[in-house]
Amino acid sequence: MSQEPAEAEQSPETVEGPPAYPRFAKPQRVAFVQSAWHRDVVAECRDAFLAEIEARHIARAQIDVFEVPGSFEIPLHVQLLAKTRRYSAIVAAGLVIDDEYIAETVIKALMEVQLRTEVPVFSAVVTPQQFNETAAHFDFFRKHFAAKGIEVAEACANTLLSLERLRGQVAAGIV
Repeated sequence: MSQEPAEAEQSPETVEGPPAYPRFAKPQRVAFVQSAWHRDVVAECRDAFLAEIEARHIARAQIDVFEVPGSFEIPLHVQLLAKTRRYSAIVAAGLVIDDEYIAETVIKALMEVQLRTEVPVFSAVVTPQQFNETAAHFDFFRKHFAAKGIEVAEACANTLLSLERLRGQVAAGIV
């Protein structure tokens, strides 16, 4: 009696598509404020953000993009936009080179706007410790900003979903 080798268990093939992200109960509108300083590098963040946020069910038409001269100008624009109550969230993106004081000031101001207005503010303001204006550094930071764009879109969408649930619970008297 001969035994044939048992066939390895075959799992059904799974077709991997884009991840299924939860949908929002209400339409969301987001402002994206970017620095013009090193525009080509910061644009990588914006483009990656726009692609990822759209995958997370916020249409491109619901994103307003604003440009300011440098990162130092971002907080005032963010504050004015937050005060309009038009936006569910605001994202800031900029590249601050060799000035930790400016970067810290910008981040602190963004946090203050968020807490004062209850409009979530997300930062993709990056401060490299060393930046040389070489092709290699520009290429590295373009890739880094693209990754930051995806990360900030994920944080933005997840926070908006969480706040939407929380506000619904508060309105229902659950929390």
